[in-house]
Amino acid sequence: MDRKAIQTELEAAQKLIHHKDYVIIGSLSVLGCNSPPPERMLMSIDVDLYPKNDPDRASDLAAPLGLGSEFEQRFGYYVDPVSPFLPTLPAGWESRLIPIVFESGVAAWFLEPNDAAVSKYARLEDRDKEWIRAGLLAGILSVPTLRYRFRETVFFDTDESARAKRRLEEDAAWLDSQKRGQDGSPFA
Repeated sequence: MDRKAIQTELEAAQKLIHHKDYVIIGSLSVLGCNSPPPERMLMSIDVDLYPKNDPDRASDLAAPLGLGSEFEQRFGYYVDPVSPFLPTLPAGWESRLIPIVFESGVAAWFLEPNDAAVSKYARLEDRDKEWIRAGLLAGILSVPTLRYRFRETVFFDTDESARAKRRLEEDAAWLDSQKRGQDGSPFA
């Protein structure tokens, strides 16, 4: 997945619902970075998004651009319409969105990668672990930034918070071992 694919999706969305600005959350929000992300962070074929100024219209994109659509069959990727309330995010995430305006005038507002990682720590799926560790290893994600953002995050409950914090500390120890060269497997 790359920015060109995002542009194709957003231009198709604009034709359907006449909005120019879209917020991209989830794994592919890493495409907002200036430095090229590692391949392991770009494995997703679904772009989690919603119209920035009219989130309720996201559902209008499901049938024409979503999973199983002709769009997916043609391009091999699809829109996954989401709500801005779906992810667990730290306070202030909106001010850290990374805007990319394409030549057509349509704009993607990418979730800052550390904010996306906070959400992934809350969810704790295996594919999230790979995404996070690839980002840490590439220097796209920062353990100190994540620790700070955790303090600004309201998790679902104390169990979710404790699990996320424990996983972050495991990843911090893993990253230290990678830097020291003690672990031969980059995604252990």
